[in-house]
Amino acid sequence: MNEKELAIAARIKEMLSENLRIPAEELDYEIPLFGDGIGLDSVDSLEIIACIDSEYGVAMTGVAKENFYNITSLTKYVVENM
Repeated sequence: MNEKELAIAARIKEMLSENLRIPAEELDYEIPLFGDGIGLDSVDSLEIIACIDSEYGVAMTGVAKENFYNITSLTKYVVENM
């Protein structure tokens, strides 16, 4: 990741930790957010959508689930759609 992507990934990690009460030490950029990874659910995905829209002005409603796989994929989507 370049410097801009690293800054966005760090902010997404911070948002997940703050808004979904996930301990920051459990989050790395590659861990799956749903299923066997962190274990988030569809309600949590709505929170992620709201945070990214608010922070970056990037709409994620209806976006394919692979964009929610981990922090890296969220970051890539944000960068590509800013």
